[in-house]
Amino acid sequence: MKVYVKEEEFDVEIGKSIGEVFCGLNYDSSLIGATINGELTDLFHIVRENDKLVPVFKDTELGLGLIRHTAAHVLAEAVQAVYPETKVTIGPVIENGFYYDFFSERNFTEEDLLLFEKKMQEIIDQELPMSKKSISKELALKEFNKMGESFKEEIIEGFPPGEEISLYYQNIWFDLCRGPHVPNTSYIKSFKLLSVAGSYWRGDENRESLQRIYGTAFFSRKDLKKYLALLEEAKKRDHRKLGKELNLFSISDEIGPGLVLWHPNGATIRRIIEDFWRDEHVESGYSLIFTPHIAKADLWETSGHTEFYSENMFSPMDIDSSKYLTKPMNCPFHIMIYKSQLRSYKDLPVKFAEIGTVYRYERSGVLHGLFRARGFTQDDAHIFCTLEQIEEEVEKVINLTTKFLNAFGFKDYEIFVSTKPSKYVGSDDEWEQATNALKNSLASKSLNFAVDEGGGAFYGPKIDLKIKDVLGRSWQCSTVQVDFNLPKRFDLNYISRNNDRLQPVMIHRAIFGSFERFFGILIEHYAGAFPFWLAPVQVKILTVSDEQFDYSDFLDEIFRKLKIRVEIDKRNEKLGLKIREASINKIPYVLTIGKSEVENNTISVRKYGGEQLGELKISEFENIMKNEKMEGLL
Repeated sequence: MKVYVKEEEFDVEIGKSIGEVFCGLNYDSSLIGATINGELTDLFHIVRENDKLVPVFKDTELGLGLIRHTAAHVLAEAVQAVYPETKVTIGPVIENGFYYDFFSERNFTEEDLLLFEKKMQEIIDQELPMSKKSISKELALKEFNKMGESFKEEIIEGFPPGEEISLYYQNIWFDLCRGPHVPNTSYIKSFKLLSVAGSYWRGDENRESLQRIYGTAFFSRKDLKKYLALLEEAKKRDHRKLGKELNLFSISDEIGPGLVLWHPNGATIRRIIEDFWRDEHVESGYSLIFTPHIAKADLWETSGHTEFYSENMFSPMDIDSSKYLTKPMNCPFHIMIYKSQLRSYKDLPVKFAEIGTVYRYERSGVLHGLFRARGFTQDDAHIFCTLEQIEEEVEKVINLTTKFLNAFGFKDYEIFVSTKPSKYVGSDDEWEQATNALKNSLASKSLNFAVDEGGGAFYGPKIDLKIKDVLGRSWQCSTVQVDFNLPKRFDLNYISRNNDRLQPVMIHRAIFGSFERFFGILIEHYAGAFPFWLAPVQVKILTVSDEQFDYSDFLDEIFRKLKIRVEIDKRNEKLGLKIREASINKIPYVLTIGKSEVENNTISVRKYGGEQLGELKISEFENIMKNEKMEGLL
C-alpha cells in the first residue's frame, strides 16, 4: 500500500499506524503527531491507501493542541481520582488552552484546583502511555452505563447505528474521544488550572448545571510563565474593572443584565467616536439614516429572522392587535428605505449608514460586560449595488475600515475570506463573481488573507477582519458580507439600462461590530489610558490654594476656546493627593498652579505616566495641545 510522507511516496503494510510508519523512517522523539490529508491526528491513526502524511513536532502550534487535549483527559482522571462521584462530560481544546465540564454535587473551589493539579502531576510523572481502542456503539453504551456515565451515554446515543466508537486510554482510565493525543502523559511539561465557572449541559439552561474547569499547557515552564504574566496583565486591563474605576459605564441588575448605562466619561468618548464615524461616512458617500427599535412581526418573518433567529429575539409585544418585535438587526429597515422608491441603475450604489441599537436575547451565562450584551449599538451600513460594482465597493469599505482601525491604534490584523458553503442561495456564477471580487479587493490593497473554504454564510461570501490588541489577543470586529438572500426575500429591484427589472446585491458591513464591544476592546487595549483625542478629560488643573482660583478659571476659559476638555480641582486637599487621583483617572495632562505660576503667568505640566515637562508659558502649552489634537486627526 502506498502512502506519501511530505509528498514522498512510500510502500507500507496494511494496518500500520502513523507512528509505525514514521518509526520506520527514523524520526526522533520530537515527533508527537501528524496531519493526514490536512487534518491533525495522532500517531495511533491507521493509515490507508494514498494517505498524505506530514509530521507534527514538539514546539509547534499544532503540537501544542495535542498537548492540551491530552491535558484535558489528565484533568478528568485527576478530578475523578479526588472526587470519584464526579461524572465527566466533554473536554475540548480552545484558544490558549482547554476546559473540561463536570457534573458534581460538590462546588469546586480554588483549593480543589490545587488538589487536581497535584493529582495531574502524579499522573504525568507516571509517563502513562496513551492508547486508542475502537469498539461498537452497543459495547460503548454498556461500558459507560456500567460506569454510571450518563452524559457519555447520551453522546453515544446520538451516533449513527453501527458507527465505530473510539476510546482513549491512559493506563486503565479511559474517555470517549475522537482524539488526537500525544503518545504518553510525560509530554505535558508545564500546565496550570486557571479557573472554574458554571455551564450547562449542551449549552441548554434547562439541562443539568455543570462546572467548567479551564486550564492551559505549554511545552516549557518559560512559555507557561509568560502566558500567566499575560493573563495577569489582562486582569489589570479588564474593561469591567476599569469601567467602574474610571466611571465609564455600568450595568445595573435593577435595569436588567446585559443593558449598558453610559456614564458621562464613557458617553463623552462614545460621542467623539460617533462624530468621527458620521463625518467619515458622509465624506465617503453614505447617507445617514435613523430607524425604529421595533417593528411588526411580519417584517421579521419576511426577513427570515423568526424562522432562523427566533431563539435570539425577545418575546413579541401585542400592540393594536398586532405583534411587534424589538429589532435584533437593522437590515430590514434599510431594505425598506431602499424599497420606498423606484431605483435606477444610475442610482446605484445606494449606501445607507446608521448607528442603530439592536436587542438580542443572550443567555445570562454568556453575558460579559460590554463584550456580550443584550442591548448594543451597531455601526451598521448597507450597500445596494450591481454584481459588477461589488469589487469597487468592497475596496472602498476596506479603505474606510483600515483608516478607522489605524486611527484607533490597531495596525495589526488578520483577514479571512469565507467561501460558498454546501447549502446556499444564489447561482454558482454569482458566488464565483462575488468571491473573486472580495479576493481582488484585498489583493488590490496588498493585504494578505486566509481562505476559509465553505465558511461563508448561506446568503453569500464574506470578509472577516480580526484586530490584535497590545497583548496580542485577536478580536473579531470588522466584517463585509455579500447577500443574495434578502434582496430576493424582499423582492428588491432596480431598472437596468435595458429597462429590465434586476435584483441588486446587498453588502452588509460593520467596522466596529458594535460600539459597546469596540469600546471594551479600546479600554483593554489602552488599559484605560486613552490617547489624547479620546480622553474624556484631557487636562486637569490643580490649585495649591484658594489664591489660584481666578487664575485657574482664566486657564479654563483659554483651553475651552481651544476645544480642550478640561476640569479644575479646587478642593482643599493636599496637592500630592490631587496628583495621585489624576494619575489614577489617567488624565493625559495635569497642570499644577501655585503662587509662582500665577506670578509668572506660567503652568507646571506633568504628563500621564510621570513625565515632567516643567514650568511652561501658556502659549507653549497651547502649542502642545494643538499638536496633540492634530495627531488625533492623522
